[in-house]
Amino acid sequence: MIKITLPDGSVKEFQSSITPLDVAKSISESLARNTISALVNGKQVEVTTPITEDSTVQILTWNDDFGKKAFWHSSAHLLAQAILEYYPNAKLTIGPAIESGFYYDVDFGDQVFSEKDFEKIEKKILENAKKNSTFRLYPVSKKEALETFKGNEFKEELIANLEDGSITFVTHDNFTDLCRGGHIPSTGIVKAVKILNAAGAYWRGNEKNKQLVRVYGITFPKQKELIEYLERIEEAKKRDHRKLGKELQLFTFSERVGAGLPLWLPKGAKLRQKLIDFLGAAQQKAGYEIVATPHIGHKDLYVTSGHYEKYGADSFQPIKTPNEGEEFLLKPMNCPHHCEIYRSAPWSYKDLPKRFAEFGTVYRYEQSGELHGLTRVRGFTQDDAHIFCTPDQLIGEFENVIDLVLYTFKSLGFSDFTAQVSLRDKDDHSKYIGSDENWEKAESAIKKAALEKGLPTVIEYGEAAFYGPKLDFMVKDALGRSWQLGTIQVDYNLPERFDLHYIGSDNEKHRPVMIHRAPFGSLERFVAILLEHTGGDLPLWLSPEPFILLPISEKHIEYAKKVLKLMENSDICGRLDERNEKTGKKIRDAEMNKIPYMFIVGDKEAESNTLSIRKRGGEDLGSFSLEEALSFMKKETSKP
Repeated sequence: MIKITLPDGSVKEFQSSITPLDVAKSISESLARNTISALVNGKQVEVTTPITEDSTVQILTWNDDFGKKAFWHSSAHLLAQAILEYYPNAKLTIGPAIESGFYYDVDFGDQVFSEKDFEKIEKKILENAKKNSTFRLYPVSKKEALETFKGNEFKEELIANLEDGSITFVTHDNFTDLCRGGHIPSTGIVKAVKILNAAGAYWRGNEKNKQLVRVYGITFPKQKELIEYLERIEEAKKRDHRKLGKELQLFTFSERVGAGLPLWLPKGAKLRQKLIDFLGAAQQKAGYEIVATPHIGHKDLYVTSGHYEKYGADSFQPIKTPNEGEEFLLKPMNCPHHCEIYRSAPWSYKDLPKRFAEFGTVYRYEQSGELHGLTRVRGFTQDDAHIFCTPDQLIGEFENVIDLVLYTFKSLGFSDFTAQVSLRDKDDHSKYIGSDENWEKAESAIKKAALEKGLPTVIEYGEAAFYGPKLDFMVKDALGRSWQLGTIQVDYNLPERFDLHYIGSDNEKHRPVMIHRAPFGSLERFVAILLEHTGGDLPLWLSPEPFILLPISEKHIEYAKKVLKLMENSDICGRLDERNEKTGKKIRDAEMNKIPYMFIVGDKEAESNTLSIRKRGGEDLGSFSLEEALSFMKKETSKP
């Protein structure tokens, strides 16, 4: 008998070797019809893969993330097949599924592949998909694999790094590719396709290697879903933070300053400061102490922390001083500096926890091809804090940080999120520092805190920081896209590396536990996500310009200045539009600039000390006395 454990914990027994499709049929015929892939003991397999021993099985449909992965991975093979039919001399490399769709990296040689080729590739993919060809995965020897792809140096390199006996091919129709598996049953369920883009990409992400063409695509089981996806893409273009940042005059970039180094314009700097003030006030209530550290640090600091060993080669190069052999680095992390702040004084268990917070700017050398607006930059400001506590305080402190993150999300309109428990790779521990005992304690603490807080969680192995596991908050925006925002990390290792201690109740030295946390992650990335989530219609309390004064003519400007001063005296800062333009144009411009409220003043308002207030979107709120207007704006702009 074979025992199959399903995700809900139930167990089904079968007489002999079975397949995931058999398991699906035993549940319902409807599920079997919609089954496109499966996870067996955590590994993604085809629905016809034999199961010969007791296993855990998860049946996958299009509605599951791993189901989409199989669908899009299989579609990458259809893309490669279509490319070879038009470009038989092209060399294929790799073609994985990604978060939305898939890509295939191709060496087209002397031939040019561009946007004008997209339509014919789409037609060929659908033509081949209609053949309803079965995906067949089978093992091959290393010798056979090398012979099959002789002349394709990219596939030869991949095969050379594989062990004989572990190599598999997949075939559908007349196309065969090197592949580890995880496909849909047949091509016929692919009903809609769109080639999205073609961009340059270096082989294996190394700019010293040959540049290939990365062809991006996406497929769906229904044409309706493709249409809806393309509509979301168009909406995303309108919400692109780079576009909004320019239109709203929030930030800019300069090649003279350097790629990936944002310049905050006055309005953007106001927005940035409002976020700092908001979180700073919440931190103060939560017992954090503000610290400040330099933008550089001695190389030895990062050698001690382990950052230099892990990231030194790919970071900004050391800064040399006139002293022989003395080197400094641009600060890539705040945590080593905070460890030194903790080390600067003796602490008793009665002093703990110590909560050090800093809006600290750090620098990391991202590859130029990976830079993207504010979401991927080389200089950014983290809302960083590090808590040093006793082991007994760990769970309570971790839960308090969770509360702070949730308060931040609620205040800024992010309600749809999942907490990702990011753990070490199960098999490869070489990229992490510290003992297994410390890692197990840290991972257990995170799981326990998340469980006690009732958070919706998923576990991801291999996503931990090199010094400790994390709780990452994956937030969905208004378009349903997932972003990693807040993060909380438990760290037993840096306190050891920096020899941190406190005196316990037994008068002996003890090692503190360290919590790293950043509810925003970085101000730059958070602003980008916030802009795209809101489409630039920021919460009023965050708006750099909550109102604009629109005098109907030049003779009303003096009264408008009086109103502006009244608002400024109550820390409500807006702007006066003194241009010699018609009021209608001023209103249209204010709408385009997403200014929440327009104060219109003319003869009537100046004579009666009132304002006519118009809300963005066209709603006329009527006439307000200056006192009423001030009270209204105080209430509207108050922090959550």
